[in-house]
Amino acid sequence: MKTLHAVRQDVQPLPIVVPRADLDLIESWVPMGARVLDLGCGDGSFLARLMKTRNATGYGVEIDDTNVQRSVANGINVIQQDLEKGLAMFEDHAFDVVILSQTLQAMHNTERILKEIARVGKEGIVSFPNFGHWYHVWSIAWGRMPVSKQMPYQWYNTPNIHLCTPKDFEVLVAQIGHKVLGKQLFLHGEPVEFLGNLRSTLAVYRFKPKFAV
Repeated sequence: MKTLHAVRQDVQPLPIVVPRADLDLIESWVPMGARVLDLGCGDGSFLARLMKTRNATGYGVEIDDTNVQRSVANGINVIQQDLEKGLAMFEDHAFDVVILSQTLQAMHNTERILKEIARVGKEGIVSFPNFGHWYHVWSIAWGRMPVSKQMPYQWYNTPNIHLCTPKDFEVLVAQIGHKVLGKQLFLHGEPVEFLGNLRSTLAVYRFKPKFAV
């Protein structure tokens, strides 16, 4: 594990504004002045955005070397770590919010990471592609694994190993003793209410341990 603090680097910082509807929602769920942990933070641009718009502090966790360098260039304190190894470097309730954005489906141990999010954070926010979208169902009915804008990989080279539907996620959250605080489904960046489980391509959830204060 390697921790890099924000210092001046040769790598150019990326823009702080990240145009993605789910990130706009996640930002609205982060309290002002919150201590945030962004898991799989990529280039750090979203955490940098939260630092600017929500006066947030905290850390990003990322494994890719280039993204780690870019996170530092964006002013982010980043820890280079494989999420599959857990979050043992953080104490219980060390953060107000822990974010896992469009990474859950690539985790080998989904249940473990959700438990770890609830251990180190007072609240967790998770987003993931909805495998129950009608196109995916139609594609499987015709004998092919779906390939879409949300999931652009072929079955043999995809990093997505644990695909689920919103209902699947809700069942798992309940099984491990968590409570859903908020939910929004999206299609092409717009909120979906009617037949959301079939029409949405992306799900965003906010949750916490059921008996947390």
